[in-house]
Amino acid sequence: MAAISLLKKEVYELIAAGEVIDRPASVIKELLENAVDAGADSVTVEIKNGGRTFMRVTDNGSGIPFDQVPTAFLRHATSKVAEKADLEKISTLGFRGEALASICAVSKTEVLTKTHDSQLGTRYVISGGEQREYEAAGCPDGTSVIVRDLFYNVPARLKFLKKDATEANRIQDLMGKLAVSHPEISVKLIKDNAQVFVTAGDGKLYTAVYSVFGREFAKSMLEADYASEGVSVRGFVSKPLTSKNNRKFQIFYVNDRYIRSEVCSQALEEAYRNSIMVGRFPACVLNIHIDPDMIDVNVHPAKTEIRFSDNRFVYNAVYFAVKQALTEKDVPTRMTFDKRRNFDPEKLYVEPEESKAVQMAFAPPRTERVEKAEKPVREHTDDLFLSSLESPAPQDNAQKPLWSGELPPAAPEEASAEKAEDSNDPYDDDAFFRLCENYNASCAGDGEAKAKTEPEPAEDTEQDNVADIADIEPKDTDLPQNYGEDTEAESSGLSEDFMFVKTSDFEKRYDVPQPAEELPEPEKKPVVVGELFKTYIIAQRGDEMLLIDKHAAHERYIFENIKSDSRNLSSQTLLEPIMVMLSYDEYDALAANTDKAAKLGFIIEPDVAPTVAVLGLPMLLRDENPTDIVTEIAHKLLMNERDPAPELYDDLYHTMACKAAIKAHDDSSIQELQKLVDSIVDCDIRYCPHGRPVMITMPKREIEKQFKRIV
Repeated sequence: MAAISLLKKEVYELIAAGEVIDRPASVIKELLENAVDAGADSVTVEIKNGGRTFMRVTDNGSGIPFDQVPTAFLRHATSKVAEKADLEKISTLGFRGEALASICAVSKTEVLTKTHDSQLGTRYVISGGEQREYEAAGCPDGTSVIVRDLFYNVPARLKFLKKDATEANRIQDLMGKLAVSHPEISVKLIKDNAQVFVTAGDGKLYTAVYSVFGREFAKSMLEADYASEGVSVRGFVSKPLTSKNNRKFQIFYVNDRYIRSEVCSQALEEAYRNSIMVGRFPACVLNIHIDPDMIDVNVHPAKTEIRFSDNRFVYNAVYFAVKQALTEKDVPTRMTFDKRRNFDPEKLYVEPEESKAVQMAFAPPRTERVEKAEKPVREHTDDLFLSSLESPAPQDNAQKPLWSGELPPAAPEEASAEKAEDSNDPYDDDAFFRLCENYNASCAGDGEAKAKTEPEPAEDTEQDNVADIADIEPKDTDLPQNYGEDTEAESSGLSEDFMFVKTSDFEKRYDVPQPAEELPEPEKKPVVVGELFKTYIIAQRGDEMLLIDKHAAHERYIFENIKSDSRNLSSQTLLEPIMVMLSYDEYDALAANTDKAAKLGFIIEPDVAPTVAVLGLPMLLRDENPTDIVTEIAHKLLMNERDPAPELYDDLYHTMACKAAIKAHDDSSIQELQKLVDSIVDCDIRYCPHGRPVMITMPKREIEKQFKRIV
């Protein structure tokens, strides 16, 4: 056996560095955490060649004093932990004192740092753990760390790095997660001299999510805000219809630290049970704030794994936060049309003559002043429509001015409120497409102009308005000549006029009947107006149209009924037993769990293996062939040989509800459809048990836009 001896410094430094620094993203992570702990509100990261040859992290934090810079690069040197008790209440991202020592052990590192109260900063160069330069230097407040030639002295580690693009993507992913956890910090990433993203640093989580993950991701999220005793959960969760095909977008933070947690992931997915399609996964950005005494972050050098002192406590907090967001914030899908299909880019380019006409449309004509003319009062729309059919208006071929000098009429209050509401979304494209549509219309020439009504004559100019105001003010000449002469006589008769007024009558002057308080109008119930393809119910509710999948709606309604009260699964005995053949494994599983099948309403007795006899069925399935569903029950019991979990019953309830629900293309009366619609509205049903949407809505305004009633 070889002799036992102490490792050389350069050897154990490389071994220790391998636990903390394994790729360029690890360097960026450690330096970003130091910047956050230093109180920075602006951090810039620059990388080249995927971080392999150059990385620079610049912040405006507190900086490092001149005499403490060399100490900062020693292993286990930190300003965040001093005593043993401090490990039980860690509130900073870094605390182990290994980051800078590990980085400089495998790279060529240069540091420029300056505190706010010092006149000069510090320049410190260290390569492979050996100090090269240490001097005073001029630099801005904060710290800038430059890392060059990562793993230059560890060829074995260098050859395991991925392509530059892959390493750069890892850095971008890591920075995005940190930027979202601290929306109050402006984070910028520059890759190969090109800016990739920058966050505003305005403290708004939605802004950070939008900057990092993009518009579509941000707009598909629902806000979650839940607080209970000792814990709070805030952030965003995805709508069930915008789920992902993997768990990469399940992002959790604990006390602003990015973590990976099976407990949180399980709670998230459990909250989406029965609302999301099989094989799909919800996305989230959730920050859990909890007492530091209840967590242990000193589990792994990467600090992405933590332990909770009470897993159930955290599980419940995440579950109820997500469930509350799905229940209160999610709304039925709103159907809209693609505005881009109506956009004609060729109309943006007009001939010179047409251009002149367009320019004239935005300038008042040089005409004489027109006297006021009363607007004709329009009768009922139907009368106008009928009269237009009986006697069409003669064509007026006279040249009309493109602009009459009259300002457009004021929009109704409802429309103004609607526009104001739309304008609150800074990322909406509606304004752009409305501008394009109006521009296209103005370029269409006289063809469309002739179809419109005659423009109203111009209103009076400013002089007329001044004259009108002058008419309102009283003039001396308008007063009667004897004005004021009878005042004395009238005042002398006041006492006589009020002689018979009682004091009690005077006191009753405040007893004015108050109008009854108006109660809010009850929510309008949807009214079924028809059925489409014998599959989709068409209903009207107020100013919106509803399209409802009758099978999905009925399936969910039955599922909720079964789940809320198992007595709805009462059995009906069959006149003759139905024999179902299973595999031997399924037979054994079902024979050992006939009591569990009985809870579902199935009376089953084992027969000669591998056959079972079905003696009774749930009332819901009295018209169905039980072979398939009994086989499925046996298979699921086989997969859960121990006591079935609640989700097993949910899966079985899904199957039973699907079999019992009304099918697409089945004949249904209007009364049946109306009863079904009333049921799902009362239960606030949005998704079928398999995660498909039950209902989509389309506002009246969107329909009228397609028929060009409004633009």
